[in-house]
Formats: sequence, C-alpha cells, structure tokens
Amino acid sequence: MPSPPDRLEPGKPYPLGASWDGLGVNFAVFSAHAERVELCVFNANGRREVSRHDLPECTDEVWHGYLPEAGPGTVYGYRAHGPYDPNRGHRFNPTKLLLDPYAKQITGGITWSDALFGYRVGGPRADLTIDRRDSAAAMPKGVVVDDRGFEWGHDRLLENPWSTTVIYEAHLKGLTMLKEEVPGPVRGTFQALGHPTVIEHLAKLGVTAVELLPVHAFLQDRFLVEKGLTNYWGYSTLSFFAPEPAYLATGHLNELRAAVRRLHEAGIEVILDVVYNHTCEGSEMGPTLSWRGLDNASYYRLLPDNPRHCINDTGTGNTVNMSHPRVVQMVMDSLRYWVEGFHVDGFRFDLGSVLGREDGGFDPGAGFFDALRQDPVLSRVKLISEPWDIGPGGYQLGNHPPGFAEWNDKFRDGVRRFWKGDEGVRPDLAARLTGSAELFDRRKRRPWASVNYAASHDGFTLHDVVSYEQKHNKANGEGNRDGHGDNHSRNWGLEGETDDPEINETRARLKRALLATVLFSAGTPMILAGDEMGRTQGGNNNAYCQDNETSWVDWKRAAEGSAQSLVRYTARLVRLRRRLLPLRPPRFPHGQSQPMPGLADTEWFGQDAQPMTPEAWRDPIAKTFAMLRADIEPAGGVETVLLMMNADSADQPFTLPPSVQNWTMVLDSADPDADERMLDKEETVVTVGARSVVLLWSRLDPA
Repeated sequence: MPSPPDRLEPGKPYPLGASWDGLGVNFAVFSAHAERVELCVFNANGRREVSRHDLPECTDEVWHGYLPEAGPGTVYGYRAHGPYDPNRGHRFNPTKLLLDPYAKQITGGITWSDALFGYRVGGPRADLTIDRRDSAAAMPKGVVVDDRGFEWGHDRLLENPWSTTVIYEAHLKGLTMLKEEVPGPVRGTFQALGHPTVIEHLAKLGVTAVELLPVHAFLQDRFLVEKGLTNYWGYSTLSFFAPEPAYLATGHLNELRAAVRRLHEAGIEVILDVVYNHTCEGSEMGPTLSWRGLDNASYYRLLPDNPRHCINDTGTGNTVNMSHPRVVQMVMDSLRYWVEGFHVDGFRFDLGSVLGREDGGFDPGAGFFDALRQDPVLSRVKLISEPWDIGPGGYQLGNHPPGFAEWNDKFRDGVRRFWKGDEGVRPDLAARLTGSAELFDRRKRRPWASVNYAASHDGFTLHDVVSYEQKHNKANGEGNRDGHGDNHSRNWGLEGETDDPEINETRARLKRALLATVLFSAGTPMILAGDEMGRTQGGNNNAYCQDNETSWVDWKRAAEGSAQSLVRYTARLVRLRRRLLPLRPPRFPHGQSQPMPGLADTEWFGQDAQPMTPEAWRDPIAKTFAMLRADIEPAGGVETVLLMMNADSADQPFTLPPSVQNWTMVLDSADPDADERMLDKEETVVTVGARSVVLLWSRLDPA
C-alpha cells in the first residue's frame, strides 16, 4: 500500500462501516456524543500501527473520511475522544482502541489484561477513574473486505413454506468435530457444514432448515479463560457483521457462502441464531472494546436516574438500546447484510423480548418490529423469537407481532411432564398438540408460529431428559449452581448411563414418544442436533462453556445399532409429517369446522372411544387419550389421522371411534421398524404399547 496521506478526504456518511470503491476506502462510524474520532491503520497482522488520522467530517452524528489507495485487507480500528463522565453515561477514552461495529471481518483475538478496561480496575467505584493505558496490542481489529466475486449461480432464498418446515438446531463446530469423513483441519468450520456427508445426513432426516447457534464473531470471556473454559455457544457478540474467525478454515468469507449454496442445493435453509439484545462488553464494569467507547449513552440502555449503570434486562450486564434509531439501523443493516451477502434464510433472535422493549416495556408495535416487518428484504425471511428476557414483564410468549414464530417452552415442559408420568397434564398436552392456540391464535397468526421442541441447546438433550433427574454441571466451574433446576426429567431407575436392559428399553420408548409428539403436533417442529442418535451431555444442562466431547455430536455413537434405528425412526416421523396434511393444519384446529358432515377438524376420545368430557379431562390419574384430526385435501378428499397416546407403564387397549373406517397403521412407536399395514375391518381395538404412540391414517371420499 502506498504511503497514506497526511489527511483523509471528507468521504461520505453512508454507508456505515468501511466500504471499498475500487480506489480507496470510505470509513463511517456513528457517535452522537464524541468530540473527535480517529482512524488507526495497522499493518497486515495488526501488531503495528502505521498511521492515524482524524475523521474530518461529521454529518448527522456520523463521523466519516475517505482513505485513498486503501483497499481490501486494510486493518483498522478507531479511537473516540469525548468526556469520560460515567455519571452522565459517557465513557470516552481515546487510549482504548475500538472495533468498528460494522467491521465485516476481524483479525486477531483478545489478549486479556486490565488495559482493555476504560477505568482503573479494582473496587466498587473504580469505574469513575479513567485508565490511560493503551489497549491496541490486546485488541482484535477490523479488516476491510471485498464482498464481490462469489459465484452464486442461480442460488436464492429458498422460501420453504412454514407449513412443511422442520428445523434442526445445531452448533456449527459441535456438529462436525467428531465426524471422521470430514478432513481434520476443516472440522468445526463453515467448510465442514457444507461437507457432502453432513448434508447427506440432514437430507436423510428430511429436515428443511438448519438453525445454527451464533456464528457472529464472539468474545472469549475473561472469567471463562481464567478458569480454562471456553465460550462455546457464542452468546457474547463482538461483531454483528463479521463471522467468528475460528469458524473460517482458510479465513475467506466465501466459505460460508459456499456452505449455504450447497445446503440450498439440497433444499435446506440456513437460519442464524443472532444476539442483538446485548454485547460482549458486559456491565459498566466490563471492558471497552467497541460500542461503549464510541457512544455508551446511545448504544446501551442506562438507568434514567443514574446513567452510570446499565439496565440489565438480559442477565449479561448490558442491554442494547433498541429505542435509538441508529442502533435499530445497525441491527437492520446487519440482518440485511447476512441475507443479501450470504443468502441466509432467516434468524432466531436470542432474548427477543428485549428487541421489543420501549420506554414503557415490551411493545408488539415497537420500532424495531415495525422496521423489520415492513422491510422489503427482511420481511420475506423466517423470523423466530426467543420470547423472554429477565426484565420486568419479560415473558412474552405468544405476544410477538404477526410474521414471527416463537420458541414455545410451554410445549417443551408440557410434553416432558406428560411422558414422565405427571398427573393432570392431559389438557395441557392437548393444547400443545393443537398449536397452543390459546397463545398464538390472534391477529390472524397461523399454527406455525409455535416452534415446538422437546430439547434445545439450552438444557438437557433428549437422551438426558430420560436419563437424569438432576443436573450435572460441575465441569462448568460454578459448583453445579448454574442451569435450570426443574427439568421435568426422569431417570427411570438409575441416574445416568446404565447397562440395565429394562431401563434402556423404557428410555428408548420415551425418546421415540417424545419425538413423535414434536413431529405430530400443529406448529413448527424443531429437533436438537444429535437427538436423533441419542446424544448425551452426561447430564450437563448448561453446556455453554464445554467446547469438547461433552457438547460435540458423537458420530461413533450414531453408528451403533440402537442409534441407527432412532435415526431411521426420526426420518420416518418427518416423512409422515410432510405426507399427512392433518399433522400440519394450516389453521388452528378448534374442533368447530367440519371437513365433512359429522366429522370435526379435531375430536378427542378416551381409550374407550367415548368423547372426552370435562370430567374426563379433569381425571388426574389417566395417562391415555386419543386425538382425531381431519383436513380437506387439495384434490377434495378428506384425510384423517388418529393419534393414540399412552404414557402408562402398561400396554393399553384403544377402541377405535366408529366415525371413520379403513384405517392404516402408519406408525407404532413401540415397534418403530414395523411396516405400515391396513387394519382388518374387524380390528376395532388397537393395543398401544406402554409409553408409546400409535398413528392411524384414513382417506375419506365426501361423495
């Protein structure tokens, strides 16, 4: 690169970030309260500063300048001058190098030292005293990128219908670290995600979308590093635009693009779990890495009567200020970049209730939600919210605006309680089977708004739900105090792994029953990666810091006979869901419409084929019931399914309701490899095995 000029040209305030135009780079960064912003340019490895320049212009609170002759590969950071006045919410400190919030690639990592903090570390009021040590040597830096040049061919957003969507939640690294067919150097990276054997497995299961835990660049938190642990999950965002450097095998952003294109060719969408509710800078006692040093009072929500302190609705120390238009713009620009630049098909918003918080609390009409829903690009992709946070009124399940799906923890808890044998839970399970209509049937929303799951990354795996009654989190270094205490789990006789055939048979039955309940319920089913092959975390229900075999998918275990059987069974469930329309109703089935005379869209029966009465629903002991669901085929016929559920410890006889004839048994979870068979006309009673489900299907001709 030629010698840099003594002074930057004025440049432009838009777009934000570092933008190469073929002749030079325009730098633009928002700060409403800074008095001066410097651009620092480093050599290629980021270890030596080669030039420093004031950004010469500030337009509408955006500081900007143009560096001629600069191009892709330029390594840079910022220093912001202004008041260090924590009692007014300002924490400017020009001795701290700052990462560009819009940096699209990062080089180098954090080297933890007290120099990364804007104040003199030590004591409860230490943050009131500025620290003058330079942090550049300990900081990662931004890298100017050229986003052009990838050949997408005819690739585009898949836009798979919600009605046929089946989500597979996976950790990018953990999915492939133990997969022997993937070359060792690329395991755990975007390249591995696009490996043919990985895609083959996903396609064999029949899932239509892979939902990846955070792949934005994230921080290795100091308290974990000092304990010899790792921020494995990645919910500590360092950059909203740059991918995590550790996930790039060669350092090229096109690795992610290639993986997305290969998944798209297999008909599989890519959904990113994104963290816009907080950043890695933590509370006011955290480090100064980017947003805090650029404009703490704008980027974060601060206590109105004491702006020295961050509002902590997230439990991580800070809360991103989604009431500020420039902060909303940053999040919108980030989302749009991932869709347009990487062809990502959707997003799952961590602690999504935070994103809808205005001054008066959560608001379905919050500015961010409005901006998202009207955006011509983002309104077309899949939007999923984790609908809670720890702030006042933070539990907002069912209250997000139309266009959003939501993780449904009531489904998770309800199905676990039913299958572990809790009393009096049949009415709740019935509500979950019909899409949790009491939560979501409003504002013309559809059943797909409920994301149904029995296990996710946060908590026990499916195998551990039926193998552990207590959490076993000692490896996390917090004295087993972290993680949920009430998991609605049961070990069925022995805590953890066992060779006892009776216990293992019970656990196998329950895993199959739980999976069937997820796939056969109205809503959008989600499977945790590895659950289809019996993955265990040894009872750890908060494995956020376990970047090891505790969390990685065990593909050797998958080769075992029992695991292969479970994989085949899971794929069979997915095929049945796609094939049988009543399993994925387009509207909430309330039992009030009639696809044909005398047959409602949903009917409930006891195992004696008698309609469920209020008294029957209130029976606290009964552990069986049946659901009949009917829907009209596009060709005009009526499809019906009869789902019979038995959570009892003994086999139970179910009398078939007389309103439908010519049943075919399409699934018996007690005999998962059995072929489909038509029932004899005289076969009016079906035995449902202990802790199992049976699914029958029939097609009726209204004529």
